Amino acid sequence: MSSWRSLILRLGEKCPEYGGTGDFKEQIETCYSVVWRELEPSGDDIAELILQCAEQLPHKIPLYATLIGLLNLESEDFVRKIVETTHMNLQEALEKENCDNIRIILRFVTALMCSKVLPPVALVVVFDTLLSSAATTVDEEKGNPAWQARADFYIISILSCLPWGGAELIEQVPEEIDRVMVGIEAYLSIRRRIPDIGFSIFVDANHRDNFVHEKDFLEDLWDRIQDLSNNEWKVESVPRPHLSFEAQLVAGKSHDFGPISCPAQPALPSTASTVSFGKQNYEAELKYPQRMCRLNIFPASKTEELSPIDRFVIEEYLLDVLLFLNGCRKECASYMVGLSVPFRYEYLMAETIFSQLLLLPEPRFKPIYYTLVIMDLCKALPGAFPAVVAGAVRALFEKIAELDLECRTRLVLWFSHHLSNFQFIWPWEEWAYVLELPQWAPQRVFVEEVLEREVRLSYWDKIKQSIENAPGLEQLLPPKGGPNFIYGSDGESTEQHELSAELSNMVKGRQTAREIISWIEEKLFPVHGLEVTLRVVIQTLLSIGSKSFTHLVTVLERYGQVFSKICPDEDKQIVLIKEVNFFWKNSAQMAAIVVDRMMGYRLLSNLAIIRWVFSPENVEQLHTSDRPWEILRNAVSKTYNRISDLRKEIASLRKDVQLAETASAKADDELNAAQSKLTLMNGEPVLGDNPVRLKRLESFAEKAKEDLVSVCESLEAKEAILARALDENQALFLSLYKNFSNVLADRLPEVSGIGALRSLLSDQTDVMAIDTDDVSTMEVDKEKASSETSMANGEQGNHVYSLGENEQWCLTTLGYVKAFSRQYSSEIWLHLEKIDAEVLGDDVHPLFRKAVYSGIRRPIKI
Repeated sequence: MSSWRSLILRLGEKCPEYGGTGDFKEQIETCYSVVWRELEPSGDDIAELILQCAEQLPHKIPLYATLIGLLNLESEDFVRKIVETTHMNLQEALEKENCDNIRIILRFVTALMCSKVLPPVALVVVFDTLLSSAATTVDEEKGNPAWQARADFYIISILSCLPWGGAELIEQVPEEIDRVMVGIEAYLSIRRRIPDIGFSIFVDANHRDNFVHEKDFLEDLWDRIQDLSNNEWKVESVPRPHLSFEAQLVAGKSHDFGPISCPAQPALPSTASTVSFGKQNYEAELKYPQRMCRLNIFPASKTEELSPIDRFVIEEYLLDVLLFLNGCRKECASYMVGLSVPFRYEYLMAETIFSQLLLLPEPRFKPIYYTLVIMDLCKALPGAFPAVVAGAVRALFEKIAELDLECRTRLVLWFSHHLSNFQFIWPWEEWAYVLELPQWAPQRVFVEEVLEREVRLSYWDKIKQSIENAPGLEQLLPPKGGPNFIYGSDGESTEQHELSAELSNMVKGRQTAREIISWIEEKLFPVHGLEVTLRVVIQTLLSIGSKSFTHLVTVLERYGQVFSKICPDEDKQIVLIKEVNFFWKNSAQMAAIVVDRMMGYRLLSNLAIIRWVFSPENVEQLHTSDRPWEILRNAVSKTYNRISDLRKEIASLRKDVQLAETASAKADDELNAAQSKLTLMNGEPVLGDNPVRLKRLESFAEKAKEDLVSVCESLEAKEAILARALDENQALFLSLYKNFSNVLADRLPEVSGIGALRSLLSDQTDVMAIDTDDVSTMEVDKEKASSETSMANGEQGNHVYSLGENEQWCLTTLGYVKAFSRQYSSEIWLHLEKIDAEVLGDDVHPLFRKAVYSGIRRPIKI
C-alpha cells in the first residue's frame, strides 16, 4: 500500500503510519502534506478513497471533511469533483431507498459544511426538501400515510446530522435552521404514533396504558436534540478538528451542492381496506426499517456520565462499525474498542450489541456475527468486557419471563455458543435456585435449554463437569444415551426382533427399495398388520441410519421409497414422526435433523408436521420444551426457503428472457439488413448479402429464437411451480393458525381481550418475587458479584414463580403465535384475506387475533 493510501485509511487512529500519536491536528497535517503532492498524478484515486473511507468509516467523517477542506485551498477543481460525486451519490441513495447511504452521506455533507466546503444554505435546502417530502407523505389528503416509515426516516436523518453541525448552522444561518426545527415540530404533531408492541424485545404488561407516556425513537431523538440545543450544541463525543484549521479554511471556496429530489409518493391502495393499507405500511417498514431498539439492561449509574446526545452519537458509531465491517470481525472489534470518545462505554457497547442480536423482527446480520464480535471484544478487553457481558446475561436472565419468545430463543443459542468458546465456564451455582421453581418457570426452562444446547456443542460428560459447582442442575441435563432401538441385541428376542434382523440383513445385502417393498407387501404386512409393519420398518431403517449423518442420508436416499410406500398420507406420516421422536427420545437434535431431512426428501409434508406438533402429547409440553417448536420452526422455514429460492430463480430467468429477447431482436435485425442488401453476382445486382454470410446469420437468428423459447418455457415452468408452492404455503399458514386457535380456545380465559391480556401479563410481571433492590443483579462489579451469589443461594424464599401452569402455557403459546407471524409476515400478508375469513373471524379469541396482528404489524382493534 502506498504512503498516501495508508495515511488516508488510518487517519484518526493511533498507528505506526502516524508515529503512534493520537492528536488529530498533527495527523491531519501529516496526511495533508503527503496527499496534496499526489493530487496531480493520483487525484481520481485519492478522491475515490476519501469518499469510500467517509462512507464506510463514518465515525471518522469530521477528519476526512477537514482534510477535504484543506485540499480545497490547493485544488478547487479536485474538491468540486468530490462535491459533485457526493451529490450524485445522495440522489442515487434516495432513489434506491438505501437508508444507510442516505444517513451517512447527509452526515458527510454536514461535515463538509463545517469545513467551509459547502455553504450552510445548501445543507438547509437539503433539509427543507426532506422535510417537505415527509410532511406531504403523512398528509391525509395529499399524501399516503401508509408510508409514514419513510417520512419518519427523513426526519430522523435530519436530526441525526445536528450533533455534527448544529453549532455551525445556528451560528451562521440561525433563522433558516430555526425554521427547519419548527417544521420538524409541526411534523411530529401530525404524524401517527404507532404502538411498537409487535417489535418490543420485552413484553409490556401495561403497554396500552404506558403508550401515551412512552416515546418512540423519533420522539426520543427530538428530545435529545432539544437538550443539545439548550446545552449550546456541545457534543463531547463528536470531534471538531475543523476548529483547529478555521483560520485557513475560511479562505477556501464554498461549492454549490445543487438541489435534490425525493422519490415520488407511492399511490394510495386501489381499495380502501385495512388489509391494503396494512400491506403498504408493511412494505414501507421493510424498506425503511427500525435501526435499533434500545435495550436498557444496565442501571443508569453505569452510563450516567454520558449525556443523552452523547449516548446517541456513540450508538451511531457502534452501529456503523457493525454495519460496514461485518465481514471483518477482528477489525470490527478493534474499531469498536478504539473509538475516540472521552468516556468509558463498555456497558453501552454491550447494550448496543445485544440490542442488535435481539432486534425484531430480525437482526441486521446473522446471529453468529454478533457472537464472534462479542468473543473478540472479550479478548480485546479481558479486564473489563467479560464482566460486562456476564452482567448483561444476569440482567436478561432476571427479566427472562418478560423477554419476547423469539428473543429468548436467540439468547439461548447465543449464550450456549458463547460458553462453548470459553470452556463452558459459568457460575451455575448462582442459578441453582431454578430447581425450586415449577417446571414451567421461564428461568428454569432457559437453563434447561442452554444446557441442552451445550451438550450439542460438546458432549454430555463435559457439560456435567462444567456444572459441578451446582450438581443439582444435572437433573436439567438432557438424557444421556443414544438411539432408543427397541429391537437391539440386548433385548428379549421376539418375532418382531427376527423381522427387524431380516430387514437389516436385506439392507446390508444392498437389496433395492423395490425388493424391500415386495417383502413388506408379501411377508410383513399381511401377517402382522399395519402397526407392527410401521414400527419394524421405521425402527430398523432409523437404526441403520443412526451411526452418522452420512448413514442417515444414505438410508433416506436409497430407501426413501419404502417410507413413502408405508406412509403415503398425513395420518401415516404422523406415525412416522412419532416413531422418529421415540427412536431419538434421548436427542432432540437428532430428532429435529431426521424430521428435517425427511421433509427435504418429500417423505413428510409440512401439514403432517403441524398436526404432530399440535397433537395432545405435544400440546402438554409446549411451555416446557423447545423440542416441538424446533421441529415446527424448521418445517415452516424450509417451506419459506423453497418459495424464496423459486422467486430468486424466477427473477434470474426474467433477466435471461430480456437478454434473450434482445439477442433475438439483434439477430433478426442483422438478418433483415443482410437480406435487403444489394450485392453484385456475376456483374448483376442481386438482392441479398453473400450467401455464406446470409446462411450464417439465418442460423444465428434461429438459434436465438430457440434460446428465447427455451428460457420462456423455463420461466413458465418455474412460475407454475411457484403458484403451486404459494397454494401450499397458504394451506400451511391456514393449518398453523387453525391449530393454534383450536388449542388456545380451550385454555384462554373467557374475558374481554385487553382485560385477559392484562390479567395474564400482570400476573406474569408480579410472580417473580425476587429481592432486586436497585436492580442488584445488574451490578456486575466483581466485588458485588459474590454478594449477589450469596443472596441468590442463601435465601430460598426470594425466588418464587407463582404463575399457574395454564397461564404460563397460554403466554408461551401466544408468544409463539406472535413470533411465527412476525418472522413470516411477508408471506402471511399475501394470504391475509383468506386467513381473516377462515381463521380470524368474529368467534376467534381476541387474544389470539391480537397476537397475530401484532406480529404482522397490523393495527389492532379489540
